[in-house]
Formats: sequence, structure tokens, C-alpha cells
Amino acid sequence: MDVTRRGVLGGMLGAGAMLAAPTVLRAEGAAVRMLSGEELIAAARLGGDVGYVVADARTGLVLEARDGGKPMAPASTAKTITTLYALETLGPQFRFQTRVLATGPVSGGRVQGDLILAGGGDPTLDTDGLADLVADLARKGVTGVSGRFLVWGGALPYAEEIAADQPVHVGYNPSISGLILNYNRVHFEWKRAKGGYALAMDARSERYVPKVYTADVAAVARQAPLFDYRQSGGKEHWTVAANALGKAGARWLPVRLPDAYAGDVFQSLARARGIDLPAPEPVRGLPGGAQVLASKASDPLPVILRSMLKYSTNIVAEAVGMTASTVRGVNAARGPSGAAMSDWLSGRLGGTRARFVDHSGLGGDDRIAPVEMVKAVTLLGPKVGLRGLMKPFNLRDEAGGKVKGQEIRVDAKTGTLNFVSTLTGYITAPDGTELTFAIFTGDLARRAQSRDAEQAEGSRGWVGRSKVLQSQLITRWATLYG
Repeated sequence: MDVTRRGVLGGMLGAGAMLAAPTVLRAEGAAVRMLSGEELIAAARLGGDVGYVVADARTGLVLEARDGGKPMAPASTAKTITTLYALETLGPQFRFQTRVLATGPVSGGRVQGDLILAGGGDPTLDTDGLADLVADLARKGVTGVSGRFLVWGGALPYAEEIAADQPVHVGYNPSISGLILNYNRVHFEWKRAKGGYALAMDARSERYVPKVYTADVAAVARQAPLFDYRQSGGKEHWTVAANALGKAGARWLPVRLPDAYAGDVFQSLARARGIDLPAPEPVRGLPGGAQVLASKASDPLPVILRSMLKYSTNIVAEAVGMTASTVRGVNAARGPSGAAMSDWLSGRLGGTRARFVDHSGLGGDDRIAPVEMVKAVTLLGPKVGLRGLMKPFNLRDEAGGKVKGQEIRVDAKTGTLNFVSTLTGYITAPDGTELTFAIFTGDLARRAQSRDAEQAEGSRGWVGRSKVLQSQLITRWATLYG
């Protein structure tokens, strides 16, 4: 373990002794000894690894560090690096485009050729967005096609899932494709009915709830597994343990055949508007010479990234990161794209040991040192307005409750996996001093034992203690260095 005080980002990790814990004055003048970082860590009873760095945001001076140079799992704080990578590469004006193309003219209401739903990698496209495209076709008098209805998702390389070590049914680990609908999730709802359960799969959004025909689900009598999944005939088939359903409920399941799913929903929406389309056919390449009949633009990239950082949406991180790699002309497949982001970061920071296997942090093999994260936040963040995209962070008291009347402003990105809890961002102390920081905690041995568990036994309490520790460290730094 390496604990240091004072240094400059980049060369601050020489051996050093922790200074004695300082004292602070309460309002009434009584001196109170402030607990050291080591004392706070010991009280948290986490085990595993705890590393952190806090620096002066203006000068880059490292004020305090513990194992700051040790590469650790960042969890979703990796999305901070993805945000920097995407904004530098794509720019703040970038918008994703989803298009409907035709290989021939419209005559008598019919497209004389093929109609193509062409994804542009937009991770925010939902059923309402598809309905807007259909409405544009209807306004142009389209009622059908003489050829095929094709679906293209080749704007991004396909991946069946983001991370291989997650449970099969979790909606935050869907497939990746250049055509992404509803975050590549399908809505599963159940209600107890006579003789069993009434089950439904749909692609609901704010305005529409179309039935899905490319995925189905059945309740079966078994104890385990909770969900089982298979593909056949170009469709997705789920089964669920009936005794786990209860009276009624709903959840989102991941989609593994995203092009077929989007085509299915588009066909249903078109039918409702009087546009007759044949069954969708996913294709690998776009026909040459196709003309645009309708298009749908996403929000500007900063709007997408702000939402991604707030809700920690994995598929959004993967799509924007892979799109950035595509624009940079490097291999945009999930793993190589993560490696390309690692190389980019190393170039920007003058060398790092960071290793990314994805852009979301869901992969347990991602690694970055706290000092590297702080360097990125301190040196690269201001250039793209990173702090303004981050979510305000509520400090926690010793019981885990939110601190009321919080005087310390914190804008940060959280990260959570089983037995991994991380935090990085910006602090403004009550006197206006601005700090940057990263806190990484992880017990990878316990995490390895919980592979494929959605919520590992003991992880919730462990993460809760880590979050309290994070708040205590931030409070310490704001008091000591502010």
C-alpha cells in the first residue's frame, strides 16, 4: 500500500509517510481531531483494495493519495473516460441519424424497389422515434413496397452482449448493433390468470405499446434457473420459473437480435398507419444508390452524454464509444474499441496503464488507476465541459442516509458492480476551493465468487459501506484542503 500527501499529477507516487491526522475547530471553538483516511478505511470494513487520489483542480497538485497508481476496476466511472473520448472525437454538435431509404421511386403510393430501415448507431432511438419515421412516410403518401423490407444495423459491429459475466436476463447487458431500439430491451409483463399467467412482450414507449413478434416467453414449472434463453428460426425464446413471478409484475429483458426486433416494431407501426410492408429481412450491407425518404436525428451528443452519466446506461456508453472509434478509423468492435480508447487516453496523458475492454465499465476486466482517472478529469475534463454533464452527488451520513443541507458541492460519476464501488468527479469546498478526485474500492476475490449473480449475497451491504466511506473522504478533503 502506498499513501502519500502532496505531489504533482503524473509523478506523485513516490514512497511517503502519512502526516498526522489534523485537528479542526467546531463552530463553538472546541478542537476535534479529524480521522485520517486510514482510520476511515479501517472503520468501513471492506477488505479488498481501496485506492484514491484527490488533487487541486486548478493546479493539478495532488493533495492526498492511497494506492493511487494501482490499476483497479472502475465499474461505471469508465463512462467518464468514454465521455471525454466521444466529445473530443465527435464534437458537441454531433447527432446520430436513423434513416428510411428506398432503392426506387415512389409511384402510386408504392416504393418501386426495396425499403430499408437503416440504423445510425443511435442508442436513444425508441418506439416513438420509429413512429415518427413511419408518420413521415405516410405524409409522403407511401402505402407499400414492390420489393423487400430490409433492416440494416451495420453502422456499428454487432456484439451479442456487453459483458459475458452477467446473468442472461438483465436488461442492462443487451446486444450491441448499429440499430438500437429501446436500449435493445423488450418489455415483459405478467399477471396471474385462470390456470396460470397471462404473459406479454411489447416494445412500449411513451405513446405506443406495440406487440413484439420476434420474442416470446413462457412460464414453466421449475426451481431454477429464473430465466432461460434460446434462439431459433430468427426469433428469441424465453422461459421463466413460474413460482418466481408472484401475482403480477414487469421487467425489461435484453434483446439479442436487435435488427429483427426493430424491423418487427417498425412493420407493426407501419401497418397501423396503412403502410403494408413484408416481413423484415436483416441485411449486412446497404444497397448502393438508395435515396432517403425519412430521417430521425438524435439529440446533440452532450444531451445524450448527460443522460448517460445520470442513469449510467451501458448501451449508450458502448454506442457512443464505438461510434467514436469508427470515426477515428480504428477497429470499432467492442473489445478493440475499448483498447483504442485506452491508447487514446495514454496519448492524451503521456502514458497510462489503463486497459478498457468496453466503454461502459460493465466488463470486470477494465482497469485504470485512480491517478489516471484524476488526471483525465483534471486535464481533459475542462476542455469539454465534463463537470456540467455530471450528476450532483449527495453525501451520505454514517447510517447511509442523505446528508441534509449539504454545503459541499460534488458533481460525480458513480460506479457499482458486485463488490466494486467507485466514484470520480469534482468537489467545491464551502470556501470555493475546487478539487478533483477518484475513489476506487473493490474486493475482486468476493466478486469472482459471485459470477453470474444479479445481486450477490453481501454485496449490497458492502457497497453501502463503501458509499459511506466515499462521503467521509470527500468531507475530510473539503474540510482539510478547502
